[in-house]
Order: sequence, then structure tokens, then C-alpha cells
Amino acid sequence: MPKVDNKTATALLVAAALFMEILDATIITTALPIMARDFGVPAAHLSVGISAYLVAVTIFIPISGWAADRFGARHIFSLAIVLFVSASVLCGLSTGLYEFTAARILQGIGGAMMVPVGRLVVLRHLPKQQIVKAMAILTWPALGAPLIGPVLGGWIAQTWHWSWIFFINIPLGLAALIFTYLLLDNEKGEYQRFDIKGFILSGAGFGTLMAGLELLSSHPEAPLIPGALIALGVGVIALNIRHMLRATQPLFSLGALRYRTFRATMVGGSIIRIALSSAPFLIPLMLQLGMGYSPIEAGVVLLWLFAGNLVIKPATTWIMNQFGFKQVLIYNALLIAAGFVALALCTTQTPGWLLGLILFSSGMTRSMHLTVLNTLGFADIPQHKIRDANTLSAVVMQMTRGLGITVGALALTVATLLLAGSADAPALIDFQLTMGMMAIIALLSIVDSITLPNQAGRSILKKSGSSAAS
Repeated sequence: MPKVDNKTATALLVAAALFMEILDATIITTALPIMARDFGVPAAHLSVGISAYLVAVTIFIPISGWAADRFGARHIFSLAIVLFVSASVLCGLSTGLYEFTAARILQGIGGAMMVPVGRLVVLRHLPKQQIVKAMAILTWPALGAPLIGPVLGGWIAQTWHWSWIFFINIPLGLAALIFTYLLLDNEKGEYQRFDIKGFILSGAGFGTLMAGLELLSSHPEAPLIPGALIALGVGVIALNIRHMLRATQPLFSLGALRYRTFRATMVGGSIIRIALSSAPFLIPLMLQLGMGYSPIEAGVVLLWLFAGNLVIKPATTWIMNQFGFKQVLIYNALLIAAGFVALALCTTQTPGWLLGLILFSSGMTRSMHLTVLNTLGFADIPQHKIRDANTLSAVVMQMTRGLGITVGALALTVATLLLAGSADAPALIDFQLTMGMMAIIALLSIVDSITLPNQAGRSILKKSGSSAAS
């Protein structure tokens, strides 16, 4: 059967796989009490299912690029889908905590191989002028999945059975496999020997760091062990960086950091990603614990954030072309910070329509910023460095996703300490102060954006000189 040479269709396929992977990272959060009852363990113990998944994804992302080059992109992408779906079935069939955790680790390995390889397929040989469109498509799963996941997971667990949270991946995976065969070529890259030392160091470093961050976010009252894991992880990552700079054929190169646009998305971009990633965690808690909303009401209100993500999406390309990356990053970061401030000013008397409007506008700025960051990061990267840049970007984004929850939880703990509140039952004022802290973090990202050249990323924009094409 002939292959369909269609980059847009391929980007949609990869976006669907990315949505499935991110969705499974968050979908079980609201179903944990029901699952814990069936497993016969306290609900708090089920958090290991979330942590194990995220840690497994982080550990195995670095080998995705090497595997795609060695065995072919279509083979690895197909294998990742099969592994992910098979592990999903095992999750749904689990009857105890240990087998569930093992299945989640296997699922994380599949997700780690699936998403970076899929994005590599889209970016490889893609003309610079098409990067804006492709990255706009690849950004929407990261926007929608963290918001839809908890609502969908809670509804499935209450309406059907929690196992269907995982079984729904079966038809999705089968459809993805069919389109993988139709759309993807089994292109291989330049062969290089597997960097065993680099894999061990990167896996140990990133895995330990993520484990510490996850433990700290779930148990901020006992920071000693999480802090030790974080320090150990940072130390091992430092050793790995030293190894990668010296090795002739490292697992992945850090050379992409030499490009100013890519470096900006990794430094300033990571700062604001942390603030943005805290929102799906903090806002539902604020609505329920601080403003008296029921879980279902909080989930429905949070969908306004998702609606804003979707509404602005068709205009993101025009905005980037019209104003350029630097201006959008600076002024949109100000709008993101203003959104957090607006949430900090909300009270139990705030009308529902106004709260929805704040979340809707925050969703638009969230979508705009993540699309710009994902696009600008690859604007100046030459094709022969795309693989390494893609791997490094995937690892950093995975860590900032976890850092967003951790930083949000720590900020809330600090707020309760400063205001003499209770960490077990934070009041509305504690959440208001926390939102103010998130606004400050968002503003810090502007420092990096200001140093960008005015024409940063212009090679991929439909813009000539000072005149913009719509």
C-alpha cells in the first residue's frame, strides 16, 4: 500500500499519540479513591501510579532518538504504540497496587518512545516555513490533555468502572497503528554506537530528580528524603553533562543550546512552563477548598480554560507572523501574569461568568505562549541537529511539567505558613497568595525574552523586514 506523503496528516497522528500519552499521566488523579478501594489500600498510596509513569517517561526519553535512527522511525513508533496499549490493558486488569505500578512503568516506557519519535518524524526534513503550522498542531495536546484528563477520569470511574480509563486506549491505539503504516516511512538516521554510560547517567539523574520532585509535591511536609533525591539527581545530571561534552558519540548532544532561540525556550521557556503547569493543579483545589465548589462544578469551570486554548489556536500563526516571537513572548507573559493576579483577586462572591471569563482569557494566553515556545525552539536548528534538539526539548518539557505541580504545591505550603493557615485545609486567602507567587514566576521569564534579538526566528515567519504578511 503506498504511503501518503502528508506532513499535516502526520502531525495530526503524532498529536493524537501525544494527547493519549499526556492524558494518561493525569486521567487517574480523580479516580484514585475508587481505585484504592478496589485495591484495598489507602488512596494516598495510589500516587505511586502517577509518579512511576512520569519517572519512566523521563528515564526513557533520551534513547528515543537513537532508537529511531538505529531501527527506523515507523518501527519504533509502532512498537511504542503496541507497548503503550498493551500496558494500558494490564493497568485495567490490575487487581493490586504492585502489579498496577509495574504496568504503569511499562506504559511510561511506551509513552517515552512514542511522543519524541513522532515529533522527530514531523520535524525531520520539514521546511522552515512549515514549522509554525506543524508546531501549532503538536501543541494542542499539551494544552488540553491536563485539563480534560481529571474530569474525564472521574466521570468514567463514577459512570462505568475505572478500568475503562485504560481500556479506551485500545481503539485509539489500533487507529494510530493503521495511520502509522499509511503515513510514516521507516526512515533511519546516521548510525552510532549506543552510549551505555550516557543512558545510565541520564536515566539515573533524570529518574531520581523526577522521583524527588513527585515525592516533594505529594509530601511537602516531609522534605528531607525528596530533597536528598533532588540533590542526588542534580549531581548525576551534572556528571552526565560532563560526559556528553566529552564523548565522541553521546546519547544526545547539547549542541542545540548554542542557538540563542533554542536556549531561550529552554531557560525562560521552562520558567513560564512551570507557572503554566501549576494551573491545572492549583485552580481545581482553589475552587473546591477555597471557594466551595463541588468536584464536578470545579471540573466544569476548568473547561473554560480549555475553551480558551481552543479558540485562540486558529489565530496563533497570524499573531506570530504579525508581531514576531520576541514581542509576543514579552507581552503575552505579562498577560499570563495578569491572569494569575486576576485569580488572586477572586472571592466566593465572584460571579461565575467573571470567573469563567478569567479562565477563558488565561487559556488563550496559555495556548499562545506554549505554541510560540514550541515553534521558536526549532527555528534556527539545522536538520542534522533536529534529533538531539528534539530529545533535549522533550526531557526538559517533561521535567517542567512535574516541576509545575511541585512548585505549585510548595508555594501553597509557603502561603499557609506565612498566613498561619493549615496545610491540610488551606483557605481562600492561601490560594490567593499562591496565585500571586505564580504571577511573579511568570514575570521572571520576561528577563530572558528581552535579551532575544528583535528578529529572532524570522526565518520561519511570513514576514519580510518590518512588513508582516497575514
